[in-house]
Formats: sequence, C-alpha cells, structure tokens
Amino acid sequence: MSESFIVLPGPGPITQIQFSLNHKASARSADGDIPSDGDCVNRRARGRQAGAANMKSGKPILRLNMTDPKCRRPVLSASRKGQDRMAAGAPSGLVALGGLLCLSMILGGCARAPGRPAIAAPPTPAADCCQDANSNGFPDQAELHSFDDRENFRQWFTWIAEMQFYQISEAWNQEQRDCAGLVRFAMREALRRHDRGWFQKMGPLQEQVAPDVDAYNLENGPLGEKLFRTDFGSFKAGDLAGGIFSEYADGRTLKNYNCTFIGRERTQARPGDLLFFYRPWVQHYPYHVMIFTGRARAGGDIGSDWVVYHTGSSASDAGTVKKVRLGVLDNHPDPRWRPVPTNRNFLGFYRLKILD
Repeated sequence: MSESFIVLPGPGPITQIQFSLNHKASARSADGDIPSDGDCVNRRARGRQAGAANMKSGKPILRLNMTDPKCRRPVLSASRKGQDRMAAGAPSGLVALGGLLCLSMILGGCARAPGRPAIAAPPTPAADCCQDANSNGFPDQAELHSFDDRENFRQWFTWIAEMQFYQISEAWNQEQRDCAGLVRFAMREALRRHDRGWFQKMGPLQEQVAPDVDAYNLENGPLGEKLFRTDFGSFKAGDLAGGIFSEYADGRTLKNYNCTFIGRERTQARPGDLLFFYRPWVQHYPYHVMIFTGRARAGGDIGSDWVVYHTGSSASDAGTVKKVRLGVLDNHPDPRWRPVPTNRNFLGFYRLKILD
C-alpha cells in the first residue's frame, strides 16, 4: 500500500481519518487521474467516466480509522493498492465529495474533547466612534494618523489657501471671507473628494497636487461639516448633538480649541501650521490668523517661509488675500505685526489637532 498523509490544521482535537480508494495501481497514470502527490482524485477526472473502460468492475472503498481515543488532530490518508480496481461506473468526484462530507461530520463532532465545555468566541467589539485617546477634544477617527494622510492634507490645505491670492474661488462664501474664514474654507475643501465635479466648482484650481486623504472625506467623515470644536474638554459621545462642534470658528476658537501650540520660532513650523496674533485694540475680533505654506507652489516664488492670509473685512472694506514671506513681515512698519519671539502680540505657531 502506498500512502500519503495531509495534516489538517484545526482549533481542537480530532481523530485520524484514513481514506483508502481502491483504484488502478499506478502512482502516475497516463491520464493524470491519480496524481503522484497523494490526491485521491485529480480535478480533471470529474465526470470522466469515458476512458475508464479498461478498469474492471469493483467498488471504491472509503475507510475511516478511529485510531486515537483522545481524538487528536486530523490526518487524512489516501491509500492505493495495486491489486484493487476502481469501478468505471463510480464517478471519482462523488467519492471525493463523500470523503469531504464524512470529514466535516467528524470535525463537527470532535471540535472539543469529551467532558470539556465549549469555549464561546469573544464578542466582536463595536467601533468606538467616541474614543479620544490623547484627550485633545477630537475623536480619534477625525485625526489623520498616517504620515501620507497628514502630508496629503498639508499639500491640499496650503495650495487651496495660496490659490485664493491669485483668484478667489466662487465656492468661498463671500460672507465668510476673513482671516479665519480662509482657514475654514481651505481646511474643509482639503478634506473633500477632489474629483472632476470638485475642480469645476472651485474654478481656477486645475491641478491634482496630491492624493486625497485616505482616512475619510468630508462627506463621510465622523464630524461631517462641523469640523471645529468650540469648547474645552476631551471628546464625549454627546458633543456632536450638543453643539460642541460647529461649521464656524473665529480666530480665538481656532487657537483655543482646534490647535496645539508648537512654539514661537519659525524653525518649528511645518506647512499647514497657523500663526496667531493678538490685537487688543480691536474690539470684536482681536485674534488674527495666517497660514504658513512654506515653499510657494505658484508664481515661481523662491524661499520657504511664505504665509497666506486674509486682511479681514468690514462694512466699508471687503479685504483681500495676501501672500508674503516671513522675512518681509520681520520688517513690517508696525512692530506689532512682526512674527518674532520678542513681539508680545505674536502668539506663535500652532498646529491643527487633526495633524498633531
């Protein structure tokens, strides 16, 4: 008898199973029905009753040996005897099917040793959309955890902001065109799916600067359009319904609840970080924000210390978007606008919490 053994992995103990198929005695038959690797029946033999006329009448034998009283792991044994013959009228596919059926019955009965209770599978934990591991006020699902996602967001965010200097997009609501409004607009559009329809809506933006953020987009993200936190505290289940997140955030709200302080030295800044200034002489909106873009993407401008910002609007002045280097602002006629550590009105560089 020629035998080959195949060990079947399984979670619990099982018996030894021996399949003995009496057929033509050749480890390598001419038509490939008995492959030499020990398989009982080759796939090509299914339904091939014709061509087996040279086989004498007989019955295939399927034998199961319960050799291990402790029901160990399954061993499948396919045996061949030279003196036996497979019946021409018994399709080999049927024999294989019967063997698999018997195997499944035994696997079900020997999944555990006698007298041992079944071990229930642990329940699959539901996705916790409210988890805030770093207690920064944002759900973990809203943060960009991978390096690629953070870099792709930075490129979209800074590029969209910079392009408003050349031509303001009609997609930017006129009533929200101020310094914080530029941050909100660029952030929201950076998280969208940038397909053909998006480019048509944005107007002058016609360049695919980076892949889209992979973690989520604005349409299916955990915060939806309400990207901005409006109060202190870690994230809780009722924050979204309770109005803690909003579509709107002014400069103070961006700084206090949506950003992390990085430092007052520009060497610590990365593209997409924000600069804040505090102007106590301004009554209603004393906080002013700029977007640090690093290298300019348009206009062929040299240098790696560019910022983009909106000057702010009033009843008599709609304001405008400006693009300037930090080196130029260092020499601003009004020292309160200089982004240097010695200027007490300059609050420093901050990073959006979804990037931190």
